[in-house]
Amino acid sequence: MEEMLKEARDFYEDEYSDSVLYAFLSRGEKDPKLKEEFLRLSQIESSHAKFWYDFLIKRKIVPKKVKISRFKLFYGKVLRKLLGPGTMVSLLEMGENSAIQKYFKFLTKYKLNDKEKKIVSSIILDELEHERFFYESKKRFHVEHVRDFVLGMNDGLVELLGAVTGLSAVYLYNPMIVGISGLIVGVAGALSMGIGAFISVRSQRQVNESVRQRLEVLFKVSPERAKEELMTKLLESGMPKNIATEVAEKLSSNENAIINLLVQGGEENEIRSAVYTGLAYLTGVAFPVLPYFLASSSLMALPFSILLAGTALAIVATAISILSGISIRKKIGEMVTTGLGAAFLSYLFGRLMESMFHISTL
Repeated sequence: MEEMLKEARDFYEDEYSDSVLYAFLSRGEKDPKLKEEFLRLSQIESSHAKFWYDFLIKRKIVPKKVKISRFKLFYGKVLRKLLGPGTMVSLLEMGENSAIQKYFKFLTKYKLNDKEKKIVSSIILDELEHERFFYESKKRFHVEHVRDFVLGMNDGLVELLGAVTGLSAVYLYNPMIVGISGLIVGVAGALSMGIGAFISVRSQRQVNESVRQRLEVLFKVSPERAKEELMTKLLESGMPKNIATEVAEKLSSNENAIINLLVQGGEENEIRSAVYTGLAYLTGVAFPVLPYFLASSSLMALPFSILLAGTALAIVATAISILSGISIRKKIGEMVTTGLGAAFLSYLFGRLMESMFHISTL
């Protein structure tokens, strides 16, 4: 019971806070469609907050007044100004994904009366609708690669921090070699990541186009066979046979609908994907490498390299966490620990190589 009430309090605070955030974003938004949607989302979240408030009052719990983080509002405004609406929408979508899972767990875990079950179910539907809006907005603002950028930057940070840390143990008094070596590795890695993304997206698009052409021919030659393939796909997805049969029957005359259901993947642009991925990796490379071009020794550059990389990792983690409902401390701990842990192991390996081959004395 106590655990249920704690979760309900958290839901109330989150919904109230989100309502204020959406209203705040709406007031400063210039895009009319996004402005209207933020205002609508604010009103919906406000109604959700009222439900949780009443839920707690009914159980003789008076919720504390929610303190709105001015930093969160300011941070949201800064992200919107600096990175555009797409990044903001992408981060907000992460929060909706998290909320859906929490609400579903709450609905299935605790005993609620029929009315409460119905309302919680409707809240889940609202959150799913929010997620759909954010997904459509991401396509509209061409930010399908925002998460790829974050992950690519993280890869560049972690990999180059590990590389320069290991090289620092070898070239203790020649930071320029470490910096140049790190830069070469970073550029090579960025090119490799960009080319890999280009080939991957292009190959997927070519496969999709080949499947689409095959299905177009199949639909013209044997519509019944096309309907059978749709039935198979629907059954593989877990849809009950009677519903799958009905859906396949209703769509049997709609060629485009069947093809769209059977062809996997979106219409990503391979050039944009390659550029995003490569630039993201290079951005991550810059933080750990820069100190080696400025310091007089690798030992002096190393702590600054770790500090810059750790700060960058913390900023990325914070950006994800603040607007997505994930614990900031947990996310920062996760990203920074893994990154610095890789650097520490690389340093030990570098020391091992130096002791075996005495490279620094060559």
